[in-house]
Amino acid sequence: MKHFKDAIWKENVTQVVQKITKPPIKFVRLQFTDINGIIKNLAVSSKKIENVFENGQPFDGSSITGYRPIEESDMVLFPDPTTFAILPWRPSEKSSCRLICDVYTPDNKRFEGDPRYILEKVLTKTEESGFSYFCAPELEFFIVKESEDGLRTPIDLAGYFDFDPGDLTDNLRRQIADTAEKFGIAIEYSHHEVALGQNEIDFKYDEALSTADNTITMKMVAKTVCAMNGYIATYMPKPFVGINGSGMHTHQSFWNAKRTANEFYADDPENDYLSKTALNFIGGQLHFGRQICAVLASWPNSYKRLVPGFEAPIYLAWAHKNRSSLIRVPNFGGRKSAARCEIRCPDPAGNPYFQFAVLCAAGLEGIKKKMKPGEPTELNVYNMDYEERKCRGLISLPESLKEALDEMEKSELVKETLGELAFENYLIEKRKEWDIYRTQVSQWEIDRYIRRL
Repeated sequence: MKHFKDAIWKENVTQVVQKITKPPIKFVRLQFTDINGIIKNLAVSSKKIENVFENGQPFDGSSITGYRPIEESDMVLFPDPTTFAILPWRPSEKSSCRLICDVYTPDNKRFEGDPRYILEKVLTKTEESGFSYFCAPELEFFIVKESEDGLRTPIDLAGYFDFDPGDLTDNLRRQIADTAEKFGIAIEYSHHEVALGQNEIDFKYDEALSTADNTITMKMVAKTVCAMNGYIATYMPKPFVGINGSGMHTHQSFWNAKRTANEFYADDPENDYLSKTALNFIGGQLHFGRQICAVLASWPNSYKRLVPGFEAPIYLAWAHKNRSSLIRVPNFGGRKSAARCEIRCPDPAGNPYFQFAVLCAAGLEGIKKKMKPGEPTELNVYNMDYEERKCRGLISLPESLKEALDEMEKSELVKETLGELAFENYLIEKRKEWDIYRTQVSQWEIDRYIRRL
């Protein structure tokens, strides 16, 4: 039997089963993610949901990217009852719901390569150290339209915070936000971003596992709503040349284990109300920044975004107001609950369970080893020349996925955080992706070189 089948779990299951069996819900979608963070989905009849909660749902793990080889393919899904939600886009007479699942082996043990389990283990370790990790991502994405000849272009010509009453993009954002709230996600704000066709929808700060669940849900909702309206929502980091890419700036803080006090706050105006815990946390993420970059920016295209000139960070520095630095401390006005830092290199195309796991682990290690972040860099790093950056000791993030993977492969922190199985599988899958990418001949190369060379 599963170790978490305690009284609270059983009560949650009973309530969910009642919700599933009373309305006309015909199918339950069991969801989880592969190593890349792509949602996987298996639909089962609502009539067998009690048995699924009790005994799990078997599936072929060898067909899931980054899981098991074919000779060790049998796996089992156990739904988390706290993630129940009715899919609002299904007609009421053919209702479906979803449950996010934990992945188990046939001998009733958690699967070491399950991204959700990997994050849970890091959070448990963090709580044993006296902290709870809270975070919130700013999810940027493009809405694009596709022509008959397959050409994909931004849906609009708007810019940052632009507003046009009755505007199509504004209506889509509103529809996405309204739909997300039906999944229990508390939307805080939404707006048009800097680039053409680019948008941002942000939801409430929460404990990291809930935040990761909400992140994959938000991506599913945006893609579904846009598809139903004839458009494509993409979290590709840099889909268009010459305009800003999409990031996932992540706000973070450590609270105490009881989640009653923000450990990043200190009653110290001279240090902008930042505690030593917060500064050591920042120091840890700066120290391990290059090692964890392959998880935070996990595709070849991610590094098209991490270039100067488009508001994306490329140097390991921190600051208060300066948005060119990797880590920024927003002005929280001395409010205890709002003390936090924001890391700006993650992008929304990655696996949020892995992303939050390595961010938490790097910050925790910084606290344990009292890593100092150095002085804040309030000058625009983009305007500094090489010598000035060298004098200030500023190191750049990796410039390609290959460079990032080479850094990750040497990292004991990332290996310990992901576990040996997921660590090795991740490197294998991402190096395959890099090999496919680097052997392609782009239209830019043809246009630039075929006549000249």
